[in-house]
Amino acid sequence: MPANLTDSVFIEPLDVLVLRGNKLFADAASHGEALMPPWPSVAAGALRSRMLVDAGVSPAEFAAGRATLGQALEACLGSVQAPGSFRIAHFGLARETSSIAEALLPMPADLVVDDAGRPAALRPQAMPATVASSYPLPLIPVLAQPRLGKARTGLWLTAAGIAAWQAGRSPAPGEWLTSAELWTLDSRLGIALAPGQNTVVKGQLYTSEAIALKPSIGFVARVQGVDRGTLPTAGSLRFGGDGHAASVRRCTAALPELDPVALGRAGRFRIMLTSPGIFGDGWKLAGTDANGRWHFQGASARLACAAVPRLETLSGWDVARGMPKPALRAAPAGSVYWLDDFQGDPRALAVLQRDGLALDDAARRAEGFNNCLLAEWR
Repeated sequence: MPANLTDSVFIEPLDVLVLRGNKLFADAASHGEALMPPWPSVAAGALRSRMLVDAGVSPAEFAAGRATLGQALEACLGSVQAPGSFRIAHFGLARETSSIAEALLPMPADLVVDDAGRPAALRPQAMPATVASSYPLPLIPVLAQPRLGKARTGLWLTAAGIAAWQAGRSPAPGEWLTSAELWTLDSRLGIALAPGQNTVVKGQLYTSEAIALKPSIGFVARVQGVDRGTLPTAGSLRFGGDGHAASVRRCTAALPELDPVALGRAGRFRIMLTSPGIFGDGWKLAGTDANGRWHFQGASARLACAAVPRLETLSGWDVARGMPKPALRAAPAGSVYWLDDFQGDPRALAVLQRDGLALDDAARRAEGFNNCLLAEWR
């Protein structure tokens, strides 16, 4: 078995990136929107492909199950049907300073910043018995603002903002960034080609979006279950669509972890998804029983409240099998869950911070879905 180390790399595009979602081109004049940030599966595919090439293994032979891997690489990557110990423990935007990558996270769903830059937090509250609601949990997230204001979108927490949010405080101005400070869109015009004829198809113009990241902005990927030397830490990767290149190098990066004993003693906490969450019951945490108790790692807590934006659809192209991946509903990154009445060993919270939320789909788990961050609930 691998040493189960966790290593981090900073991925910096050398040009624009083509980051497609799950929307296909259809009629003439179609517009292809970029998916930003991309799903963690993009990083998983790029890194695992590079690992195979570095070991002299053809990705096509690996996909077909005919490749012979060394012991360390086999334990790490496994096979198409049974992934090994490799797992993306975190993937997302980052700002690099020297060899340190500062992780940036989308604004949590329980925080709202109005058009004047005033932050406000959603607070779970029990509604009066005279108020009827279809909300399925005991408490409802309520936004109380002294003045009405339109909510701003496209905001990202810095390391200081993440620490403030984890401690139950509202981040101050300067502790978040706008999308415009991180990337710009680069629209591209194209025309469809007739297969095998080297001619264009009349009237089939389309546009697509490419992503141009600002200087010092890239992606950080933390990888679990790799032996030292198997993860690429120099050179380049094929990243995203159309084979665009990105440099890769080792970095120091870590999201802050809270003291599990203190969280257990408090008896309640919050969870934020740092990657899309795939749950069998739509938005609800896997392991939640009919009484609303969430069971995890031998412990349990009451699912008291949740702020989950509209579910998104995950898909992608399965290179190994040459077919689309099954479409799955997922709670988006930034979704927040409030849990109380914690019962069990606080070490379960430490495992949760390290390994993320349960996911039966081994392939999707290896790709980095269901990662989370814990925070205090004050």
